[in-house]
Amino acid sequence: MTKISRHHFSHPEPSQKRLRLLPVFLPFAGCPSRCVFCDQHAQTGLGGLRLEDALDALSERLSLESGPFGLGFFGGTFTGLDPAWQERFLELAARFAGPGGLVHLRVSTRPDRVDLESLGRLREHGVSMIELGVQTFSSSVLEASGRGYDGAVAERACAMVREAGLELGIQLLPGLPGHDALLWREDVRKTLALGPDVVRIYPCVVVRGTGLADMYLRGEYAPWPLEAAVEETGRALLDFWKAGVRVIRLGLAGEPGLLERLLAGPWHPAFGNMARSLALRLFLEERLAGRAGRVTKIFLPLRFGGELWGHGRVNAEALARLGIVRENVNFWSEPDIALELEE
Repeated sequence: MTKISRHHFSHPEPSQKRLRLLPVFLPFAGCPSRCVFCDQHAQTGLGGLRLEDALDALSERLSLESGPFGLGFFGGTFTGLDPAWQERFLELAARFAGPGGLVHLRVSTRPDRVDLESLGRLREHGVSMIELGVQTFSSSVLEASGRGYDGAVAERACAMVREAGLELGIQLLPGLPGHDALLWREDVRKTLALGPDVVRIYPCVVVRGTGLADMYLRGEYAPWPLEAAVEETGRALLDFWKAGVRVIRLGLAGEPGLLERLLAGPWHPAFGNMARSLALRLFLEERLAGRAGRVTKIFLPLRFGGELWGHGRVNAEALARLGIVRENVNFWSEPDIALELEE
C-alpha cells in the first residue's frame, strides 16, 4: 500500500527588518588612501561632492521625510572625517530622530579607523550600527589590495563594535588580488564566528581608472569568473542564513557610471537572484538527503517563484535529480515549504 508523508520546514533566511533605509553617499570622504579596486564615483553615480553641499542636501531631504525610516552614511570612511564634520552630520540626523521619524542610524567605515572612544562617541550621537568594510580577513590579500591594515586589525575592529554596544555589519569583497575560494571560505568562517547582524557581499569587479584596472590590463590580475562568484557566494549565503545572519546586499548596484567603466569581473544584473537560487537549491538538497521515498509534490511560498529554477533554469537538472520537476511544483501563500513523499 502506497504511503504519502508530508514534511514541513521553513526557508532558512532570517526575516528582514521592514524599514526604509535612506542612503547618504559621501564618495571617498575621510578615506586615507584609494584602494586598488575602488571608484566610489562610478559605484555611487556621484562625482566630486563637497561636504557642505552633502549636508545641505541631506537637510532638505530629511525635512521631506515622514514615517519611521533609517539613515546610512556610505561611500567613504565616516570615522575618517574631521570630528567636527562627523558631529555636523550626526547632529543634523538627531533633529529628525523619533518614533515617527529617524529610528535607525548607521555609518560605514574602515576597520583601521575605529577605536572604543570613537565608537562610544558615535553611540552617544544616536548611531545604531557600524558597517565595516572588512573586504577580507586575509592579510596577504589586504596588502595586495592596498588596504593598509591586516586581518588581525579587521577582527579586532569587529570585536570593538560589539564591545561598544553597537550592531555590526561586515562588508566582504571576494575575488581581490590573491584571493581564492579557500581564502574566501575562511573569510566566511571568520565572519560567522564574529556574529554580525548583517553582511554585504560585493564580488570584486574591475573598474576603469582604478589601480586594479591597471593590474588587469598588465595581465597581473584575473577576476573570478561569474560562475565561480555565484557558486561561492551562494554557498556562503546559505551558511549565513543558517546562522541567522541577514545578507542585505549581493553584488554592486548597476549604476550607469559603473557599467560604463566596467572592464571585467563577475557583474550581472541578476547576480543576487542567481546566488539566492543556488542557496535555495543547496538547501533543498540538504533537506532531502537521506529521505526515503519519491517526491510527489512540493509547495513553496510565492516569493520563491523567481528563484527555484534559477537564472536560465540552471537549477532544473539538479532539482530533477531530487524528483522536483515542473509538474509537481506548487506555489502557495503559506510561509513554509512542504514536501509530499511517496514511501
